[in-house]
Amino acid sequence: MTSSPSSADASRDGIIQDWQPEQPEFWRNRGQAIARRNLCISICCLLLSFCVWMLFSAVAVNLNKVGFDFTTDRLFLLTALPAVSGAILRVPYSFMVPLVGGRRWTAISTLFMVVPCLWLGVAVQDPLTPFSVFVIIALLCGFAGANFASSMANISFFFPKSRQGSALGLNGGMGNLGVSVMQLVAPLAISLSLFGLFGATGYRQADGSQLWLANAAWIWIPPLLIATLAAWFGMNDLATAKAPLKQQLTVLKRGHMWILSVLYLATFGSFIGFSAGFAMLTKTQFPEMQILHYAFFGPFIGALARSAGGALSDRFGGIRVTLLNFVLMALFTALLFLTLPTGGHGGSFVAFFSVFMLLFITAGLGSGSTFQMIAVILRKLTLDRVKAQGGSDQEAQREAVGDTAASLGFISAIGAAGGFFIPKAFGTSLLLTGSPAGAMKLFLVFYVVCIVLTWCVYGRNINKGMATKKTR
Repeated sequence: MTSSPSSADASRDGIIQDWQPEQPEFWRNRGQAIARRNLCISICCLLLSFCVWMLFSAVAVNLNKVGFDFTTDRLFLLTALPAVSGAILRVPYSFMVPLVGGRRWTAISTLFMVVPCLWLGVAVQDPLTPFSVFVIIALLCGFAGANFASSMANISFFFPKSRQGSALGLNGGMGNLGVSVMQLVAPLAISLSLFGLFGATGYRQADGSQLWLANAAWIWIPPLLIATLAAWFGMNDLATAKAPLKQQLTVLKRGHMWILSVLYLATFGSFIGFSAGFAMLTKTQFPEMQILHYAFFGPFIGALARSAGGALSDRFGGIRVTLLNFVLMALFTALLFLTLPTGGHGGSFVAFFSVFMLLFITAGLGSGSTFQMIAVILRKLTLDRVKAQGGSDQEAQREAVGDTAASLGFISAIGAAGGFFIPKAFGTSLLLTGSPAGAMKLFLVFYVVCIVLTWCVYGRNINKGMATKKTR
């Protein structure tokens, strides 16, 4: 039975009571336009979330230039801390869409990001600001990273399963683009007196130039306010996306959820970890380079690759794309050793930068392909389980949507932990040995483990119906 065109209409409070994206006529006549509108606004809000989440990757590099005196290990810690709170908060955030509604939660969570931006802009203008204050602000920036879980869960409700790989790839990929946007805009913003009327002061450097470091944080406040209004007035809540907390927690019992979490940690965790630590790492290995002029490029191509990863997985199968991608990640990590200086001598910045760009591409591509695997595999397993228990197709579809959304939240939380471990591993390795090589060896071993895990659990079943291509 197909819904009438009016069934997708929202009530005054923005709630759509009847949503059936798997019905071709409904999708063609009403659903597609509504889903695309919600996706576009979601992408804008998520992009800004990544800008705020990764703020310290641009700010930390400049703190000592404006009068602070923090050690390299402490600066790496500041770039890593937002990933800690972001990863932890992704778990409760993944529950919020079914409990509160996608429109309401997107608006609320976007507005909250103004708090760390405003505070950071004030803190960087006083060189006497204690390190503990920056720790708190960095943890508050992590709230922005948690938005990914609720955003992806929300968008998964709007699209039919045949289009989820592309939709989630666009939402995640364009959202990830926020890292690159921030690293491109922040260096430009701190060179200009943009907020002098609001109390921003510049710091005069030895060469006579000035840095308005507060601008790196305050530049995001106006677009955050605009995005909040767009989410509140332009998005929708879906009544069909409601689910009690107890039902969502049942996904923790699924073994595949934990396996897929490890794979996502290796891909998205690498992307966000490299994004957070790349500028600081490059500064330690090639101090003569003005890395902030180039740091944005890695997250930029990685974010674009994520969108491509989702689309390629819809066409060729997420398992195939992910397996090949892990092989490439291991290869490029091994090549990275050849580019590093030894004892402060040698090394090649051009080779180092080029290989790291390849790592960004594969980390982004793998983020898209593993997320597509998650959506398709977990949905199929839930459908099979409910039908085996005698449930109807409609019941199976409803439970599959809820389980998949909850699982995406948990898995994205684990993946975000890479944003802490990677820059912290670089900092610790440099502190103990003077070289990042020790951390890179751990990454290489982990990627090899993921190759074996992907093949043993999923790869051998590619020709037995588990290729994770989209079903039509």
